[in-house]
Amino acid sequence: MDIKVLGRLTAELNGVSVVPSAAKPRQILVLLALQTGRVVTVPTLMEEIWGEDIPRSAATTLQTYILQLRRKIAAALEGDTSRQPKDILVTQHGGYLLEVQPGQIDVQEFEQLCASGRDAHEAADYRTSAELLRRALDLWQGPALVDVPVGSVLELEALRLEEDRMAALELRIEADLRLGRHAEIVPELRVLVAKHPMHENFCAHLMTALHRSNKAWRALEAYQRLRGSLVEELGLEPSPRLQRLHQSILSADPALDADLHHRVPFSAAG
Repeated sequence: MDIKVLGRLTAELNGVSVVPSAAKPRQILVLLALQTGRVVTVPTLMEEIWGEDIPRSAATTLQTYILQLRRKIAAALEGDTSRQPKDILVTQHGGYLLEVQPGQIDVQEFEQLCASGRDAHEAADYRTSAELLRRALDLWQGPALVDVPVGSVLELEALRLEEDRMAALELRIEADLRLGRHAEIVPELRVLVAKHPMHENFCAHLMTALHRSNKAWRALEAYQRLRGSLVEELGLEPSPRLQRLHQSILSADPALDADLHHRVPFSAAG
Protein backbone atom coordinates (compact mmCIF):
# COMPACT_ATOMS: atom_id res chain seq x y z
CA MET A 1 0.00 0.00 0.00
CA ASP A 2 1.30 3.42 -0.98
CA ILE A 3 0.01 6.17 1.32
CA LYS A 4 0.51 9.93 1.13
CA VAL A 5 -0.70 12.40 3.75
CA LEU A 6 1.72 15.30 3.14
CA GLY A 7 -0.87 17.12 1.08
CA ARG A 8 -4.00 15.48 -0.30
CA LEU A 9 -4.70 12.02 1.10
CA THR A 10 -4.02 9.17 -1.28
CA ALA A 11 -3.79 5.47 -0.47
CA GLU A 12 -3.40 2.86 -3.17
CA LEU A 13 -3.12 -0.91 -3.05
CA ASN A 14 -2.24 -2.73 -6.27
CA GLY A 15 -2.84 0.57 -8.05
CA VAL A 16 -6.40 0.84 -6.69
CA SER A 17 -7.47 3.64 -4.34
CA VAL A 18 -8.63 2.50 -0.91
CA VAL A 19 -9.46 6.00 0.35
CA PRO A 20 -13.05 6.10 1.63
CA SER A 21 -15.26 9.06 0.71
CA ALA A 22 -16.85 9.38 4.17
CA ALA A 23 -15.06 11.63 6.66
CA LYS A 24 -14.75 9.38 9.71
CA PRO A 25 -13.31 6.33 7.92
CA ARG A 26 -10.78 8.71 6.32
CA GLN A 27 -9.76 9.87 9.80
CA ILE A 28 -9.32 6.28 10.91
CA LEU A 29 -7.23 5.41 7.85
CA VAL A 30 -4.91 8.39 8.38
CA LEU A 31 -4.51 7.76 12.10
CA LEU A 32 -3.62 4.12 11.44
CA ALA A 33 -1.23 5.16 8.66
CA LEU A 34 0.60 7.63 10.90
CA GLN A 35 1.08 4.85 13.46
CA THR A 36 1.74 2.10 10.94
CA GLY A 37 2.97 -1.12 12.53
CA ARG A 38 1.75 0.03 15.94
CA VAL A 39 -1.58 -0.64 17.59
CA VAL A 40 -3.93 2.32 17.73
CA THR A 41 -6.25 1.70 20.66
CA VAL A 42 -10.02 1.83 20.42
CA PRO A 43 -10.20 4.73 22.95
CA THR A 44 -7.76 6.74 20.80
CA LEU A 45 -9.81 6.11 17.66
CA MET A 46 -12.98 7.09 19.48
CA GLU A 47 -11.40 10.26 20.83
CA GLU A 48 -10.34 11.25 17.32
CA ILE A 49 -13.76 10.61 15.80
CA TRP A 50 -16.10 11.86 18.52
CA GLY A 51 -13.98 13.87 20.94
CA GLU A 52 -15.48 13.95 24.42
CA ASP A 53 -19.03 13.34 23.15
CA ILE A 54 -18.72 9.59 22.55
CA PRO A 55 -22.11 7.99 21.78
CA ARG A 56 -23.28 4.74 23.32
CA SER A 57 -23.16 3.11 19.90
CA ALA A 58 -19.52 4.09 19.40
CA ALA A 59 -18.08 0.58 19.58
CA THR A 60 -20.50 -0.78 16.99
CA THR A 61 -20.11 2.25 14.75
CA LEU A 62 -16.31 2.01 14.90
CA GLN A 63 -16.49 -1.63 13.82
CA THR A 64 -18.66 -0.53 10.89
CA TYR A 65 -16.01 2.00 9.82
CA ILE A 66 -13.30 -0.67 10.05
CA LEU A 67 -15.48 -2.98 7.93
CA GLN A 68 -15.86 -0.22 5.31
CA LEU A 69 -12.09 0.18 5.12
CA ARG A 70 -11.61 -3.57 4.78
CA ARG A 71 -14.11 -3.67 1.93
CA LYS A 72 -12.06 -1.05 0.09
CA ILE A 73 -8.94 -3.13 0.73
CA ALA A 74 -10.73 -6.30 -0.43
CA ALA A 75 -11.68 -4.64 -3.71
CA ALA A 76 -8.03 -3.70 -4.28
CA LEU A 77 -6.93 -7.26 -3.44
CA GLU A 78 -9.27 -8.88 -5.96
CA GLY A 79 -7.33 -11.67 -7.65
CA ASP A 80 -4.57 -11.53 -5.03
CA THR A 81 -4.91 -14.72 -3.00
CA SER A 82 -1.76 -14.17 -0.98
CA ARG A 83 -3.34 -11.64 1.39
CA GLN A 84 -6.64 -10.93 3.06
CA PRO A 85 -7.96 -7.53 4.21
CA LYS A 86 -7.47 -8.60 7.83
CA ASP A 87 -3.78 -9.19 7.08
CA ILE A 88 -3.43 -5.48 6.23
CA LEU A 89 -5.89 -3.84 8.60
CA VAL A 90 -5.21 -6.08 11.57
CA THR A 91 -7.39 -6.51 14.66
CA GLN A 92 -5.28 -6.58 17.81
CA HIS A 93 -6.19 -6.80 21.48
CA GLY A 94 -7.52 -3.37 22.35
CA GLY A 95 -7.24 -1.81 18.92
CA TYR A 96 -6.13 -2.02 15.29
CA LEU A 97 -2.95 -1.65 13.29
CA LEU A 98 -2.16 -1.07 9.63
CA GLU A 99 0.45 -3.45 8.26
CA VAL A 100 2.40 -1.57 5.60
CA GLN A 101 5.88 -2.26 4.26
CA PRO A 102 8.60 0.26 5.19
CA GLY A 103 8.97 3.14 2.74
CA GLN A 104 5.39 3.05 1.52
CA ILE A 105 4.21 6.06 3.54
CA ASP A 106 5.48 9.52 2.65
CA VAL A 107 5.69 10.56 6.32
CA GLN A 108 8.14 7.74 7.05
CA GLU A 109 10.26 8.68 4.03
CA PHE A 110 10.21 12.33 5.12
CA GLU A 111 11.33 11.47 8.65
CA GLN A 112 14.11 9.16 7.43
CA LEU A 113 15.47 11.77 4.99
CA CYS A 114 15.35 14.44 7.71
CA ALA A 115 17.26 12.21 10.14
CA SER A 116 19.93 11.52 7.53
CA GLY A 117 20.06 15.22 6.66
CA ARG A 118 20.61 16.15 10.31
CA ASP A 119 23.36 13.54 10.63
CA ALA A 120 25.12 14.90 7.55
CA HIS A 121 24.80 18.44 8.90
CA GLU A 122 26.35 17.45 12.23
CA ALA A 123 29.19 15.82 10.30
CA ALA A 124 29.74 19.14 8.44
CA ASP A 125 28.75 17.51 5.13
CA TYR A 126 26.54 20.44 4.19
CA ARG A 127 26.15 19.49 0.52
CA THR A 128 24.70 16.10 1.39
CA SER A 129 22.61 17.63 4.16
CA ALA A 130 21.08 20.21 1.83
CA GLU A 131 20.31 17.57 -0.81
CA LEU A 132 18.68 15.14 1.65
CA LEU A 133 16.61 17.86 3.30
CA ARG A 134 15.54 19.21 -0.09
CA ARG A 135 14.33 15.74 -1.07
CA ALA A 136 12.45 15.47 2.22
CA LEU A 137 10.73 18.82 1.70
CA ASP A 138 9.85 17.95 -1.91
CA LEU A 139 7.59 15.19 -0.57
CA TRP A 140 5.18 17.85 0.68
CA GLN A 141 2.41 18.54 -1.84
CA GLY A 142 0.49 20.88 0.46
CA PRO A 143 -0.38 21.14 4.17
CA ALA A 144 -0.45 17.76 5.91
CA LEU A 145 -3.92 16.18 6.05
CA VAL A 146 -5.27 19.10 4.01
CA ASP A 147 -8.41 17.23 2.89
CA VAL A 148 -8.99 15.15 6.03
CA PRO A 149 -11.27 16.29 8.88
CA VAL A 150 -9.17 16.29 12.03
CA GLY A 151 -10.17 15.63 15.61
CA SER A 152 -8.07 16.22 18.70
CA VAL A 153 -5.59 13.41 17.94
CA LEU A 154 -4.95 14.19 14.28
CA GLU A 155 -4.81 17.90 15.04
CA LEU A 156 -1.74 17.29 17.19
CA GLU A 157 -0.24 15.02 14.52
CA ALA A 158 -0.71 17.71 11.86
CA LEU A 159 0.90 20.28 14.15
CA ARG A 160 3.86 17.98 14.82
CA LEU A 161 4.36 17.34 11.10
CA GLU A 162 4.28 21.06 10.31
CA GLU A 163 6.84 21.77 13.03
CA ASP A 164 9.06 19.02 11.63
CA ARG A 165 8.72 20.54 8.14
CA MET A 166 9.68 24.00 9.40
CA ALA A 167 12.70 22.59 11.26
CA ALA A 168 13.85 20.75 8.12
CA LEU A 169 13.40 23.91 6.06
CA GLU A 170 15.45 26.01 8.48
CA LEU A 171 18.25 23.44 8.56
CA ARG A 172 18.30 23.14 4.75
CA ILE A 173 18.57 26.93 4.44
CA GLU A 174 21.43 26.97 6.94
CA ALA A 175 23.20 24.27 4.91
CA ASP A 176 22.75 26.37 1.76
CA LEU A 177 24.19 29.39 3.55
CA ARG A 178 27.24 27.40 4.60
CA LEU A 179 27.69 26.36 0.96
CA GLY A 180 27.74 30.00 -0.18
CA ARG A 181 24.38 29.87 -2.01
CA HIS A 182 23.39 33.29 -0.69
CA ALA A 183 22.01 34.91 -3.81
CA GLU A 184 20.18 31.70 -4.78
CA ILE A 185 18.13 31.50 -1.59
CA VAL A 186 17.27 35.19 -1.16
CA PRO A 187 14.00 34.94 -3.20
CA GLU A 188 12.84 31.92 -1.19
CA LEU A 189 13.69 33.65 2.07
CA ARG A 190 11.82 36.80 1.04
CA VAL A 191 8.68 34.72 0.56
CA LEU A 192 9.15 32.91 3.88
CA VAL A 193 9.68 36.18 5.76
CA ALA A 194 6.54 37.64 4.13
CA LYS A 195 4.53 34.57 5.18
CA HIS A 196 6.04 34.51 8.69
CA PRO A 197 6.73 38.16 9.56
CA MET A 198 7.68 37.39 13.19
CA HIS A 199 9.81 34.30 12.52
CA GLU A 200 13.26 35.34 13.74
CA ASN A 201 15.23 32.47 12.20
CA PHE A 202 13.93 33.14 8.69
CA CYS A 203 14.66 36.85 9.13
CA ALA A 204 18.17 36.10 10.41
CA HIS A 205 18.90 33.83 7.46
CA LEU A 206 17.58 36.48 5.05
CA MET A 207 19.74 39.15 6.70
CA THR A 208 22.81 36.93 6.43
CA ALA A 209 22.10 36.02 2.80
CA LEU A 210 21.53 39.67 1.84
CA HIS A 211 24.66 40.85 3.63
CA ARG A 212 26.77 38.23 1.88
CA SER A 213 25.17 39.27 -1.44
CA ASN A 214 26.49 42.81 -0.87
CA LYS A 215 23.04 44.13 0.02
CA ALA A 216 23.59 45.07 3.65
CA TRP A 217 21.06 47.89 3.49
CA ARG A 218 18.34 45.41 2.52
CA ALA A 219 19.40 43.20 5.43
CA LEU A 220 18.92 46.16 7.77
CA GLU A 221 15.49 46.82 6.21
CA ALA A 222 14.50 43.21 6.92
CA TYR A 223 15.51 43.63 10.55
CA GLN A 224 13.45 46.82 10.91
CA ARG A 225 10.39 45.15 9.40
CA LEU A 226 10.62 42.23 11.82
CA ARG A 227 11.22 44.58 14.76
CA GLY A 228 8.18 46.62 13.76
CA SER A 229 6.01 43.51 13.63
CA LEU A 230 7.22 42.25 17.01
CA VAL A 231 6.75 45.61 18.72
CA GLU A 232 3.34 46.22 17.18
CA GLU A 233 1.92 42.73 17.67
CA LEU A 234 3.58 41.59 20.90
CA GLY A 235 5.25 44.62 22.45
CA LEU A 236 8.58 42.80 22.27
CA GLU A 237 12.02 43.65 20.92
CA PRO A 238 13.91 41.13 18.76
CA SER A 239 15.93 38.53 20.64
CA PRO A 240 19.49 39.38 21.77
CA ARG A 241 20.88 37.02 19.12
CA LEU A 242 19.08 38.85 16.33
CA GLN A 243 20.13 42.20 17.77
CA ARG A 244 23.76 41.03 17.73
CA LEU A 245 23.42 40.02 14.08
CA HIS A 246 21.94 43.46 13.34
CA GLN A 247 24.89 45.17 15.04
CA SER A 248 27.36 42.96 13.17
CA ILE A 249 25.87 44.05 9.85
CA LEU A 250 25.81 47.70 10.93
CA SER A 251 29.51 47.56 11.81
CA ALA A 252 30.42 45.44 8.77
CA ASP A 253 31.88 42.81 11.08
CA PRO A 254 34.43 40.77 9.05
CA ALA A 255 33.35 37.66 10.96
CA LEU A 256 30.16 37.60 8.88
CA ASP A 257 32.22 36.81 5.77
CA ALA A 258 35.46 35.44 7.19
CA ASP A 259 34.63 31.77 6.67
CA LEU A 260 31.34 30.71 5.14
CA HIS A 261 31.79 27.22 6.55
CA HIS A 262 31.71 28.45 10.11
CA ARG A 263 28.41 28.66 11.88
CA VAL A 264 26.33 31.61 10.77
CA PRO A 265 25.83 34.06 13.68
CA PHE A 266 22.19 33.09 14.11
CA SER A 267 21.10 29.61 13.14
CA ALA A 268 18.22 27.19 13.48
CA ALA A 269 20.42 25.06 15.69
CA GLY A 270 20.86 27.90 18.16
